[in-house]
Amino acid sequence: MFRLQTFFRLTAVLLAATLLAFLFLNADASAQRRTPTPTTGGVKGRVKVGQGSAAGVGVSVRQGEREVASAQSNNKGEFEVRGIAPGTYGLTLRKPGLQVGRMEQVEVRAGKMRSLKDLYLPIDEGSIAFLRGSVFDPAGRSVAGARVEVALVATDGTLKRIDSRVTTEFGSFSFRLPPEPARYRVTVKAGGMETATSDVEIDSAAIFRVALTLTPAAK
Repeated sequence: MFRLQTFFRLTAVLLAATLLAFLFLNADASAQRRTPTPTTGGVKGRVKVGQGSAAGVGVSVRQGEREVASAQSNNKGEFEVRGIAPGTYGLTLRKPGLQVGRMEQVEVRAGKMRSLKDLYLPIDEGSIAFLRGSVFDPAGRSVAGARVEVALVATDGTLKRIDSRVTTEFGSFSFRLPPEPARYRVTVKAGGMETATSDVEIDSAAIFRVALTLTPAAK
């Protein structure tokens, strides 16, 4: 009888020890799996532009005028900046040919991604070359509805099409181009008329003008 009681006591002790060990190991594993508390946040957004592609807009996150992080927008104008310490920041958005955008009092919280909306960069008129022109017939009358194409003339003489327009009711057209020095070819087409072309040298952010005359096509 004494031996049987001893056996039960030893078994109970062993079971209790095993249970305690299991609980300890399980608690330790749970602690290891616990997600650490985030210490940084971020900002994201989508920027629209007044002309051209929304890709390549530089986004600078700053405190005062000191930059603390930066990114660039993708082809959709989307950007994302992570790993920013909690606090209040300003944002500056830049791209050549567009006005500089600034946003202040952007609050970043730990573990949160701040989403920014209504970001828009209009054209910077002072950094664009304007190619403006008019199309006439042999009598000097304006030609409305003519197709106007502008192409970049490469150094080897090849052409890269840039854009196209249809002349207004007054026979006029306008293109916005980069201000860097380059040669462009303007081509005008209209029904029943010979194609007319003219080359224009662009060398700065200014207004450049061209006039083209369409003559009747040979029969």
